[in-house]
Amino acid sequence: MANTYSQIYLHFVFAVKHRQNLINREHKEELHKYITSLVQARNAKMLAVHCMPDHLHLFVGFRPDIHISNFVRDIKSKTNQFINTKKWVRGKFNWQEGYGVFSYSHSHIDNVVKYVLNQEDHHRKVTFQEEYREFLEKFEVPYESRFIFEFIEG
Repeated sequence: MANTYSQIYLHFVFAVKHRQNLINREHKEELHKYITSLVQARNAKMLAVHCMPDHLHLFVGFRPDIHISNFVRDIKSKTNQFINTKKWVRGKFNWQEGYGVFSYSHSHIDNVVKYVLNQEDHHRKVTFQEEYREFLEKFEVPYESRFIFEFIEG
């Protein structure tokens, strides 16, 4: 792609299936390293990653030849396999269908990186549901509440 220049910064957010708390603190560092390797293998630049027990934030520098849906599908699929092979959870680990992706300008990189890396502190004040709705509203993404979250019944 000679003579193609771009600045694309994308913040991905996706949840564990049924919003279960399955990502254990003791495995986060290894999972973050694995996700970083997946991002780099897809010719994207890892800017920040942080897994909470029930969801993930991923901030990436993107190239225009990367297809967003394929990127997310690959990251989810490979991390599902990785977590299940490691047997970090009883039963089968899966990410929930769907995801949020939000674009930022170069001037926002530092703030978004700090935001992603400070998820523990952030979620002491705001639930994931509140956070996700705030993203959708801030970026003026139309949505229907009934399709945002999938919870375990009971």
